[in-house]
Amino acid sequence: MNQLNIKIIISFLGLTSMLNGVFMLIAVPFSIYHKEEAQWGILYAGLTTIALGFTLWFTNRKAKKNLGKKEGYIIVTLGWLMLSFTGTLPYVFTNTIPQFTDAFFETISGYSTTGSSILTDIESMPKGILFWRSATHWIGGMGIIVLTVAILPLLGIGGMQLFMAEAPGPSADKMHPRITETAKRLWLIYFSLTFTEFFLLKIAGMTWFDAINHAMATMSTGGFSTKNSSIAYYNNAPLIQYIITAFMFVAGANFVLTYFALKGKIRKVFKSEEFKYYFFGVIGFTLVLTIIILNYRDPNLVTSIHHPEPYGKIESAFRHAAFQVVSVLTTTGFVSADFTMWSSIGTMLMFSLFFIGGSAGSTSGGVKIVRHIIIIKNSILEFKKLLHPHAILPVRYDGAGIQQNIVFNILSFFVLYMGIFIVSSVILAIFGLDFISAMGAAASSLGNIGPAVGTVSPVDNFSHLSIPAKWTCSFLMLIGRLELFTVLILLTPFFWKKN
Repeated sequence: MNQLNIKIIISFLGLTSMLNGVFMLIAVPFSIYHKEEAQWGILYAGLTTIALGFTLWFTNRKAKKNLGKKEGYIIVTLGWLMLSFTGTLPYVFTNTIPQFTDAFFETISGYSTTGSSILTDIESMPKGILFWRSATHWIGGMGIIVLTVAILPLLGIGGMQLFMAEAPGPSADKMHPRITETAKRLWLIYFSLTFTEFFLLKIAGMTWFDAINHAMATMSTGGFSTKNSSIAYYNNAPLIQYIITAFMFVAGANFVLTYFALKGKIRKVFKSEEFKYYFFGVIGFTLVLTIIILNYRDPNLVTSIHHPEPYGKIESAFRHAAFQVVSVLTTTGFVSADFTMWSSIGTMLMFSLFFIGGSAGSTSGGVKIVRHIIIIKNSILEFKKLLHPHAILPVRYDGAGIQQNIVFNILSFFVLYMGIFIVSSVILAIFGLDFISAMGAAASSLGNIGPAVGTVSPVDNFSHLSIPAKWTCSFLMLIGRLELFTVLILLTPFFWKKN
C-alpha cells in the first residue's frame, strides 16, 4: 500500500477537536443563566479543546489532500477517541465527575448514544453540565464525522471514505449522489426533528431546559435524562411520554425513509421491507407486553420508578409497553417503568430486543433489523438448496437480489457480534459482576442501549462497576457505535502491512 498520510489524519483530528470545543462553549450560557460556578470549568474546557485542535490542524494544514480507505478507518476511530477524551474535560474541570475513568465512561456513553450512566444524583448536577451531557448524545447521534464531511470539500478533501467508515451498515441508500449533499441533508433533517420535538415537549408541559435536553437525547437515540427517574418522572403527563415514544420511533427508522416521507413519498416508505418489520414488530411486542402487564395486579411487580401509577387501566399498560419497546428496540434507553418487574417472560422479551436494534441508516445501535431479515432469508434458502442443490437462489431484499459478499459480511458481523457478547460477558463476570448483570451490561454496552438487567437494571446504574469493568464497557460502546469492523480492523496485523 502507499504510505499512510499521517498528517491528514492529525489535521482531521484537530478539526474534530475544534468542533467539539465549540459545542462545549454552547453549554456556557446555560451555566451563566443559572448563575453556576461551573461556567468557568466548561469555558476553560472548551477553550483548551479548541486550542488543542487548532494546534493539531495548523501544524498539519499543508498535508496532501489524498484520503484513502485506510486513512478513513483510522480517522473515524481516532476521531471518536479524540471526542471522548476531550469530552471529559467539562466534567473534570468542573469537578462534577472528578475520577477520570468515570468521566470517560459518561462521555463515551454520551457520544456512542448508549445512555449508561455512573451518576447517582443527576438532578443535583449543574445545568451547564447536564446540557453538555445531552449535547454529547446529539453530536454522536448522527456522527461528528458526517458533520465534518459536509465541510471537507472546502478543504479540498473527498469524504466518501469517511462516510462509509462512519456508517458501515448494509444499507447503500443515498438521498443525493454527492456525499456532501447527503451529509448536509441528514443534518438538516436531524436538526429539524430535534427542534420540532423540543417545541412539542415544551407545549406538553416540560420546562424549556428539560425539553431541549430530552429532544437531543431522543433524536440521537441516546437516553440521558435530566431527571433521576428518567421519563418515569412524567408518568403523570401521558402526552409527554407519547411524544417521546413517537420521536424515538422516527429516530430508529432509516433517515433516508424519513427524507422520503417528508417529501410526501409515503408509498416508498411502506415498500421498505425493513420498515414493515420495524413497524409491525413494535406493534406486536407492544400488544404482548400490554397483556403481560395487565395480568399483574400486584403493584410491587409493575410499579414505575419512584413515580407509581395504576397499571390496571389499559391505556396506562399500553403506554408503558409501547414506550419501553420502542426505547429498547431503538436503543434509546429512556425508562418509564422498571421492565425487569414485568414477570420473567416480560423481562426475557425485553432482553431479546437488546439483540435486534433499529433500522440501518438511523441513529440507533444494535445488530439492525435489516441484518436479521437477510440472515433469516438466507437460512430459508439453505433449506431450499438442500432439495435443489444446483439451483441459483439469491437472497432478495426489497425486490432485488443481494450480492453474496454482502450476505457473507452480514453473517460475519452477526457471528462476531455474538462472539464479542459472550466473551465480554465472561470478562465482566471475572471483573466482579454476577452472571445476569454481566450479560446485561455486555449486551447493553455493545448494543448502545443503556439500562439492562440485574444490578444494571432501569432502577440502577453503572457506578458500582469496578474500574476494569467500566473500561471494558467503554470499549464495547465504541465498537458497538461504529459497528465492530471499523474499529476491530485496526487491531488486525494485515491492516498495517504494506502491499
